[in-house]
Amino acid sequence: MGSTASKHLDGDGLASALISGIYRVINDQDFLNRINVFPVADGDTGTNLSLTLGAALTLLNRPQEQHLGTLLAAFADTLLDSARGNSGAIVAQFFQGMSDSTGDLTRFTTVTFSKAVSHGSDYAHDALSDPQDGTILSVIRVLAESTASQLARDQDADLSTVLHDAMPRLESALADTTQQLDVLRKAGVVDAGAKGFFELFKGMSDFINYGTAVDEPDLTAIHSDAQDIAIIESGEDCEYRYCTECIVTATDIDRRKLREALSALGDSLVLAGSKRKAKIHIHVNEPGTVFEVSRQYGVVSAEKTDDMQLQQHSSHDTTKQFAVIADSAADIADEDMERLDIHMVPCRIQFGDRAYIDKVSITTEEFFAELASNPHHPTTSQPAPGDFRRQFQYLASHFADVLSINLTATASGTFEAARSAANRINASGRLHVIDSLNASLGQGMLVVFAAECAHAGLSAEQSITAVRALIPETRSYCLLNDLSYAVRGGRVPKWVKTVADLLRVTPIIRTTADGRIALSGFMLGKRNRVARFARHVARRARAIARLNISIGHAVAPDDAHELENHLCGELPAIERLTVMEIGAALGVHAGPGALVIATQPYKAAGNFAG
Repeated sequence: MGSTASKHLDGDGLASALISGIYRVINDQDFLNRINVFPVADGDTGTNLSLTLGAALTLLNRPQEQHLGTLLAAFADTLLDSARGNSGAIVAQFFQGMSDSTGDLTRFTTVTFSKAVSHGSDYAHDALSDPQDGTILSVIRVLAESTASQLARDQDADLSTVLHDAMPRLESALADTTQQLDVLRKAGVVDAGAKGFFELFKGMSDFINYGTAVDEPDLTAIHSDAQDIAIIESGEDCEYRYCTECIVTATDIDRRKLREALSALGDSLVLAGSKRKAKIHIHVNEPGTVFEVSRQYGVVSAEKTDDMQLQQHSSHDTTKQFAVIADSAADIADEDMERLDIHMVPCRIQFGDRAYIDKVSITTEEFFAELASNPHHPTTSQPAPGDFRRQFQYLASHFADVLSINLTATASGTFEAARSAANRINASGRLHVIDSLNASLGQGMLVVFAAECAHAGLSAEQSITAVRALIPETRSYCLLNDLSYAVRGGRVPKWVKTVADLLRVTPIIRTTADGRIALSGFMLGKRNRVARFARHVARRARAIARLNISIGHAVAPDDAHELENHLCGELPAIERLTVMEIGAALGVHAGPGALVIATQPYKAAGNFAG
């Protein structure tokens, strides 16, 4: 066979074999996405496995003479931290089991390798609350059974022989998944997670047996063998909306009790890791509850949640030429988010030692209630680069183009974080990252317009041109009811509030054409402040022939309604008017009672076609 391993496999050999297997998975990620119908047809298994395994490539490419046990422990820990999705968490747990079996070994023999694989299979099976045949678990189990049965027949079998003889059994187990689950049989596909694990092990086996290393993949290539799969629309049968993940760290996690507590919240639970660090994956409708429960068992980090229903709908939508995504600093009405399939990368909110995912694990109402009662003033931070990268990778594997419209770069590093993540994406789709030069409602209006362009059938190039033309004409104004929140957040010096209070001045701030936040004017006293704010904005928008107006408020619905009435009286050219609550990104500085108005020339997206 030309084996490079014979009866032994050291750390360097394992590292090279893993790299070869990971490259096979990454090469196959688009196809894996296409056949992903279980447990939810959200088309992201290939992306999740690529992100999970790809995170370990730096570790595996370190200089030679790596200790096997140390390498495998570091590899398993890296996978645990980077695990994405159901399959990613299961693969991470498989290698956690292998690592725990390996201990201080400097090399694998055929016997110790077989024991490690068996241990990994047990770990992967035990990680699931409801393990099922016809999934990745089936292929993993067959691998363990095959190596064990061959050793039972021949204790002196070479590792290369055992791996070579296992491959036909794995192929058969993979093919059988089509008939083991109804959803796979109806779609006529094998399980995507099982296929991913098969490709991983195939790459490892070919290297160990023949020294065949897979070249570093061209990640922008589209698979020529990718078939069009008749994916079954299962959204109506999907009881839970959010794929939710986090890591729990403690000295001694009670995994049994943690599993019991989480099992009641949703389905597709995978609890990977050890007593010191546990990776949670679960499908739920209330992601915040998962994090609350998890905090009872240790320190929670790496919170992540994806909208599976939105992903599923987007991956099957053939009417749009591009996808639109924004960070959660953009304030957009819920009905527009749903109607236009707008994707969002959430910012992070920190109240003391409590962290939240903006608009996911804490609602706008809950945020302002916490803002009023919590002695710790919150801080907001831009989305983690991994959050952008994960969503970009997913969307760019399903759309030819992805348009990201982000918070003005003068106020936050969010735009740079998005651009940096886009530069590291290797997928068939192109990423276009745009600085909105705006915030809150103004940013949201630009996002909605771009999404309407997509729904009108415009190309990405047409839409980008239209959006860029609209950016300098989009303005946001904010009337601050209480400067103390801006002072606490460090946006306004304390002496400014002292002077404003002394003179009874209420400032109005605005976004400028170059994306800065500047003073637009001020009002003396509080009397008739809503009417005067409406007049202030109306004077600056009256020249616009057809108007698109958004009104935002920070738990001040009555003031917002009054503002709407005044604006309608002042500006008869209003074509569209939307009222909503503002989110945490602006609310943390504006505080309760703040009012926001965004103005924009009304443009019908369909008029830009052709």
